[in-house]
Amino acid sequence: MYRISRTLPEVDLWLSLHDTTPRVTAKRQAVYCHTSFPFMKPTLRDVWMDAKIPLFTLFTRFAYWINVKKNRYLVVQTAWMRDGLSKLIHFPTDRIIVSPPVFPAPGRQDVMSAEPLPLFLYPSTPDCHKNFETLCRAARLLEMRGLRGKFRVVITVQGTENRYARWLKKKYGTVSSIDFHGFMTKEELYAYYEKSACLVFPSRIETWGLPISEFLPLGKPMILADMPYAHETAAGAGEVAFFDGRDAVALALRMEEIVKNTRIHFGPVGKKAIVEPFSHGWEELFKKLLS
Repeated sequence: MYRISRTLPEVDLWLSLHDTTPRVTAKRQAVYCHTSFPFMKPTLRDVWMDAKIPLFTLFTRFAYWINVKKNRYLVVQTAWMRDGLSKLIHFPTDRIIVSPPVFPAPGRQDVMSAEPLPLFLYPSTPDCHKNFETLCRAARLLEMRGLRGKFRVVITVQGTENRYARWLKKKYGTVSSIDFHGFMTKEELYAYYEKSACLVFPSRIETWGLPISEFLPLGKPMILADMPYAHETAAGAGEVAFFDGRDAVALALRMEEIVKNTRIHFGPVGKKAIVEPFSHGWEELFKKLLS
């Protein structure tokens, strides 16, 4: 990047979009920090399932430090990450801009077919930190509580993608309520959003939590891991229940409320004002970066 920067006319702003700060010649630099792995606590199971993820956790903690003082600003998606990153690399919070993703209003999708049973959907990649096992355990618990045949769980894991996916399929493939659907196109995913009774999102770490934002405009219930990213992303939602992401019993109890249509532990998530520096959309962000 340094050699490239030397071939350019005088650069007013060099914005790096992927967490690391290159050595370049520019009037001002900024870096977009969107990797939450430094805040994850790896387990021995993570090492066994996919050693790259714990290693990446360690690497990104180091990578954020490199040349970071050269930046006039850092850019993050959430207030929780601004606070965490400031503590991690000792960077002043008044130079970390919170710029949440902006999503266009989704169009209505054609529902593929009427869904006779309450459908719980968890769309995500088959990575060990996504914590599919807690949802699978909860589904099995519900069947043991006499609710077999009274609900469905759809996950975007087929069971062949990697070691973690194969482990999930081997351990929970006999749970009749779980549909190991596999990858979905965007159109298919949005159709499943339309016919789902509830979104479940137990991921152990996220910067934002994209499915939460995609599902929120539908106004349907969500069951989310009690993590900072989930509280921030779900702000403004009308019916949310939070649970300890490792507690399958707690998740099963919240899912049972959906099946039985009680929902006594669901409620609205208030919006909190985000202190400056803050931007809404790319145009506002670039005005701040170039100021």
